[in-house]
Parts: sequence; structure tokens; C-alpha cells
Amino acid sequence: MGKRWVIKEHGDNIVVRQLAVALGVSESLANLMVQRNITSPQEAKAFFSPDLSYLHDPFLMKDMNIAVDRLSTAIKKNEKILVYGDYDVDGTTAVALVYSFLKEQYSNVEYYIPDRYKEGYGVSFQGIDFAVANNCKLLITLDCGIKAVEKIKYARTKGIDVIVCDHHYPGSEIPAAVAVLDPKQPGCSYPYKELSGCGVGFKLIHAYSRIQSIPFSSIANYLDLVAVSIASDIVPITGENRVLAYFGLKQLNESPRIGLKEIIREAEVSRALTVEDIVFKIGPRINAAGRMEAGSKAVELLVCNDVKAAEGFSKEISSFNTERRSIDRSITTEAMRMISDNQRSVNARTTVLYNPSWKKGVIGIVASRLIETYYRPTVILTESNGFATGSARSVQGYDLYQAIEACSDLLESFGGHMFAAGLTLKKENIQPFMERFEQFVNSTITEDQLLPRVSIDTELSFNEINEEFFKIMSQFQPFGPENMSPIFVSRNVFDTGSGKMVGSNGEHLKLDLCQDSSTVKSISAIAFNQANHFEYIRDGNPFDICYSIEMNEFRGNRNLQINIRDIRTPEDK
Repeated sequence: MGKRWVIKEHGDNIVVRQLAVALGVSESLANLMVQRNITSPQEAKAFFSPDLSYLHDPFLMKDMNIAVDRLSTAIKKNEKILVYGDYDVDGTTAVALVYSFLKEQYSNVEYYIPDRYKEGYGVSFQGIDFAVANNCKLLITLDCGIKAVEKIKYARTKGIDVIVCDHHYPGSEIPAAVAVLDPKQPGCSYPYKELSGCGVGFKLIHAYSRIQSIPFSSIANYLDLVAVSIASDIVPITGENRVLAYFGLKQLNESPRIGLKEIIREAEVSRALTVEDIVFKIGPRINAAGRMEAGSKAVELLVCNDVKAAEGFSKEISSFNTERRSIDRSITTEAMRMISDNQRSVNARTTVLYNPSWKKGVIGIVASRLIETYYRPTVILTESNGFATGSARSVQGYDLYQAIEACSDLLESFGGHMFAAGLTLKKENIQPFMERFEQFVNSTITEDQLLPRVSIDTELSFNEINEEFFKIMSQFQPFGPENMSPIFVSRNVFDTGSGKMVGSNGEHLKLDLCQDSSTVKSISAIAFNQANHFEYIRDGNPFDICYSIEMNEFRGNRNLQINIRDIRTPEDK
């Protein structure tokens, strides 16, 4: 499948030059800064030297005063508090954070994670009944609750007050909770709108600490949990999230809590952790608990203070992750066969598949895997509690939520955002939904959106690539949404003759590239799953590449290497 190369607009030339001179860096590096809205030395200092003083006042968030007053009252009256969160990484880290903090101040507190298979996403009637049965008077929801209008009404009839801490978009009605903390709700003037669910929980304990004169240093040690949530929930790493992620990563690498330390050990990460490591190695292990058995297992690990017990929890969670990988590979293979066996499905603009035996906890992963081959909006459905329930994933630039909303009359419930969503419908509505969803997407998606996109920051000459360039570029970390690791394009490069196919099936390329035949400078390169270009490259022909720059470390040796994301020959243009 061909890829669409999209080169970002170059920063204003005058601003780029002035910034380059002021900071003593190359114009290519200054351009990367301007593209990230850094246009002055002062903004560069704030970007490259994050400081906890840059965090916003938590009381700028709507209802924060009310939330802190109600929490303070509960503790003063010795009321039982139930900390309630979703079963994914954001939810479980948020519960671990708020529960652990409250437990340090107060003993009459419990936590609750809903069962993915019996209760589904978010606040459940069963969870509220648990609160009633355990004489809880205050319920704090984390990473959920903003759409739980009926459930929160039910809680109030049972004498339970609710504080909602969420970061998702609200529906047409805000729940009648005692306080709703969500920077995306109407009327909330909080300056930063992209906090994770755990981030909102952190703002609550920050505000409570201020009122109770608890020093900030006492809550800063929860930032490792916040960093894990930010990375795993794929929220923008800009503004306040960048500060939280920066210091959270610092803690993860220097003194993580016992549970996270055990997960890092199980994941065999022996160097400094990055956001990418959390996304691909740490987050999936935490998520696996909720996917395969119970999200509460993840919280048990994250709040654990005993090394031996944490080791046991971590091994169990890692085994869940191994099982999850096996199941999602099996379902993906079956789903691919279902598409290839149906010519209509092959040529469609969407993928919608249903199998009642598929495991609910992994269908979101399957949807993402299918997009790697069939690049189009995808919905994977299975059976749960007599309904069809599923996960949807989108392609870059296409608003999946809008497409699902257009089918809302066929759905029992749905929620999510532009790129990912969940939905539930009656089984008899599956076929009508497939047809309506395909029709809507077909009429609104563009041809460009159906091609995988490589977003390129700027064109770069090989002569600019050196260790000093890489060192400065590395200070752009932590990388993540809206501050991704820079991707460059270089044109008319060629292999020096040492290129070869590598990998168990010869599917990758190991190259040694030059850009100008008059120079002897070359740079090592790896190109995963692009061996189809080998014959053309081996013959010494020129080609264009887009790539990232990384430091390759092997047996104590360090050298710069470029990781080629895509290759374009004259025939591809």
C-alpha cells in the first residue's frame, strides 16, 4: 500500500533565522521549534526546561472548590469514600493515584474497577450497588462519569454523592453530581483541555493538598502514574501534559513506585524509559489485566507496597499480556480471512465485522491491526450480555465519532472521540449499521484519507546530521501526540554498495547511504518491511527517503542511525 507524504509548512523564514541566531542552533532545528509554536528564546527555555511551577492552579477548574469541600467534609465526618475508575491504563492509574493519596490521609476508603465483561465501560448500576452495600457516602469517578447521567441520578436516590473526574467530551446533559471536574465541559475556563483522566485526578489531590497545607513534594511522587496515563491514553504531550510527563518520566527512571518498578523489570527495559516504552511495553501489561480478567488486578499492583507481593502481581499481569497477544493474533487472522473471502468487503470503504465468540477485551487491538492492512475506518463487534458490542478505530484525519453518531438511532449506546470509539447495539441492527456506516463514510471520506500518511517535519541534508544535531533534537522529548519525534525527508540518496536484506525472512533492509557522490560521508540506515525495494537500491539507483534519526547502541558502541519510514523511487512518484 502506497503512503502519502505530507510535509509540514515551513516556519516563517525570518522568525526561524532569528531564533537560530539567538539560540546558536541550525535553521533546521529552529524550524522544528517554530513548527511547535516556539518562536522566542523565552518560549524555547520553557519548552526545553519544563518546571513544575508551570502547572496551572487547580482551582481554575470548574467545580473544584465544591469537590474539595465535599471531600474534606467526607473525611471530617469519617464517611466511607469509594474511588471508582475505568479498567484501562488511564482509569487504573487514576484510581491507584487517588486511592493511594487518600489512604495516606484517611483509612475509610475503598476502590472499585468495573468488570469489562459483566458491567462494561464506565459507571455501572452494579458498582453503585456495591457502594450502597458497603455504606459508601461519597463516590469519586475517574476517567469516566461525564455521560453517566442516569447512573448518577440512581446514586443520589441511594444517598450517595458523586464527584466526577473525567476528561472525555460530555453529552447533551451534564450529570447531576455534587461536582463535575472535566476541562472539556461547557463553562469550564481551565486553561489546558487535554489532561488525561489520571491528570484530572491529580488536579483534585493537588487542590485538596493546597487547602490542607500538604506540601506539593508529597504529591509529586504520584507523577509516575500520571506519566503512564498520558502516554498510554495517547493525549497530546503539550502544555501542562508535557510538564507532567517530563517529571513523571524522571521519576519512573529514578524512583518508580514498587508496582511500576516490577512491570519495568518484567518488560526488560534496561535503559531510560521513554513515552514509546510506556506505549508499547508498560501500558499493554497494565491494560492486559482488564482485557483478560479484571482491571482491579492492575490497581492491586500499582498500590502495592510489598516487593514480594508486587513481583507476584507483575508476573500474573505479564502472563495476561502473553495470553492477550496470542488471542488477538488469532482473532486478527480470522478477521483478515473474513475480509479476503468477501469481495465486497475487500472493496469497501469501511470494515465492520461481527463474531459472537471473539473476546471483548481484545477487539480494539484487532481493529487497529486490521487498519495496518486495510486502511479504513474499522468496527469490530462481538456478543456481550445479549447485545453486539464493539470497538471502532479510525484513520488519520477522519472523524470516526461523527460517522458513528450518524448511526445513533441504531445504537443502544456509544462514546469516544475522533479516532476511537465504543458502541453497543441490538444484534438485529448489525446489518443495518454496517450498511449505514459504509454509506456515511463513503460519502464523507476523501481518497487521501484512505492512504496511510507520513507526516514529515522538514527536508534535511545528510551533511546536517551529526551528534550535536541529535543531542539538541533529543531535548524535544518527551515525544508524543502534537510533539512527535521529528520525521525528515532527504532526496536522491543511494546505497554505497553494502546494502543487504536482513530479518528471519529477509523482509528488512540494512543500508549504508550517501547523498552526494562527491563526499565520502555515509550514514547507517535500517528500513523495516521494505525489502521490495532491494533490487532497485542494490543497482545504485537514487531514491528519496523519509526517516527519523536515532542512536543505535550495540555491544557498547554508539552510532547515529536513520530509521527509514518509507522509500520512494521515481516509479512511485
